[in-house]
Amino acid sequence: MIRLLHLIHFWLILVPIMAVATSFFGALCLISVRFAGPARTASFTAVPWARLGLLLSGVKVHLHGLENIRPGQSYVIVANHLSHFDIWVLYGWLGMDLRWVMKQELRKMPVIGVSCEALGHVFVDRSNRQAALASLDAARERIHSGTSILFFPEGTRSRDGTLKSFKKGAFNMALDLSLPVLPITINGTREVLPAGTLQLTPGDVHITVHAPVAVQGLSETDLDDLAQQSRNIIASGLRGEGVPALNRT
Repeated sequence: MIRLLHLIHFWLILVPIMAVATSFFGALCLISVRFAGPARTASFTAVPWARLGLLLSGVKVHLHGLENIRPGQSYVIVANHLSHFDIWVLYGWLGMDLRWVMKQELRKMPVIGVSCEALGHVFVDRSNRQAALASLDAARERIHSGTSILFFPEGTRSRDGTLKSFKKGAFNMALDLSLPVLPITINGTREVLPAGTLQLTPGDVHITVHAPVAVQGLSETDLDDLAQQSRNIIASGLRGEGVPALNRT
């Protein structure tokens, strides 16, 4: 019965309201971004859009370690990826000027794709390595003066909650820009909306911001160690057991 009520709520309340909200905030974004700029526009369009989605979903967000974020500092943020809700949670509650790296297919989503492009988020064609690298190269110019870039270095959502091996793109960028890596652990979003399902279940989500990892003095030969260190830090914040160590890739 509870699952049925959640399903009814999803289709009759959450989906219709968020469809209207997405259209409204998307139009406001496209009108405002050329005058207010991406950071300010995101603060009164994307952030309230994300928080509204969480509110309607019955998700309560708990923040830990915000003292590890230094105002005005840009970071390369890396986080584990469990659910579509990860974006709402991070965008809505971190309180940072973010550009996130997303797959090219999301550019085709009505309203969301064009709005994300206007706000300067980075679309990466994972089927074309050269095009992906070109997209990341172009993004480097936007990451300064407190603007940070967010990667999900696993590359895709974890369907079973197990932390997967990390791809190297985020850590290459951190070295190239001499920016600290900011590891973030997300807990609870998989229980709210597991990958590949529409089984919405209200609940608590926890974001843990770990201490930044400095990259000064590191070189390309340290790339594997940097990725593994960041993965270990994120894994240390995951609830429960079953987070096996992975070999470097």
